[in-house]
Amino acid sequence: MIYSHAMKPLATRRRLGAAGIVFALLLAVAAGVVGVWRPWTPVPSAAPIGAAADGSAGAPAMIAPPPLALPDHPTVLVFGDSWTYGSAATVPTLGYAYLLADLLGGETIVDGVRGSGYLKPGLDGPTFGERIALLDLTLTPDLVIIQGSINDRASGAAGYREAVTAAWDALTTTYPDATIVVLGPAPHELPVGAATARIDVDLSELAAARGWWYISPVAQHWITDQNYLDVIDVDLGRKHPSAEGHRYLAEKVAAALDELRAAPVTEAGGSETTSDE
Repeated sequence: MIYSHAMKPLATRRRLGAAGIVFALLLAVAAGVVGVWRPWTPVPSAAPIGAAADGSAGAPAMIAPPPLALPDHPTVLVFGDSWTYGSAATVPTLGYAYLLADLLGGETIVDGVRGSGYLKPGLDGPTFGERIALLDLTLTPDLVIIQGSINDRASGAAGYREAVTAAWDALTTTYPDATIVVLGPAPHELPVGAATARIDVDLSELAAARGWWYISPVAQHWITDQNYLDVIDVDLGRKHPSAEGHRYLAEKVAAALDELRAAPVTEAGGSETTSDE
């Protein structure tokens, strides 16, 4: 389902501003940008569990993306699962993807399907790749945020990266002029499950291989023991973000995008410089 949500006129200013026995604990990556994982940046601690520290064992090459550049009033397509749909918000249009419009000072086009993933069909639509093939070719988003998904955690690793690659290829073909940012899965329960941690690693590496920004709610601990019940509705919401949780997530995403706009230029395996050097 696709919905468009524009900002409130003059009401806001732009603010662009794991864990398991099988895959072990996914470590937070301290790369100097809060809310944003830069897997190509050398860090003093170990590489994420599930990927070799030297980039071997089949891990794709990593390409550092440039700082995020958006117009003053961007059009943003937010594509994802039930979290993007707005599940468990008071009404779906109070979901994080809709709230982003005001926070970014622009318009969001929301395409969220409950239960959908790269391998798993959703309740209201098919898999990510099939849904991408149905997107409106007349849209001209400045930015595409592709979110999630934890819905593939029961499907296993077989074929997962291939499905992601095919979906992302289709997305770039559909909107060749749009900047694409990948918003990784956020945990619906704690501790973070091994399958969710594996998905987070897979998506981060695949995004880095394309030179795309990857925002990792898992690695950056957006949801913790301290704020879990404030963010996640464990009752009627069936472990989806509450209305307050959606507001929190929108603010975190907006802040992460703002960090990307100010991110220094980073060469893979090299040092950082400011974008005007």
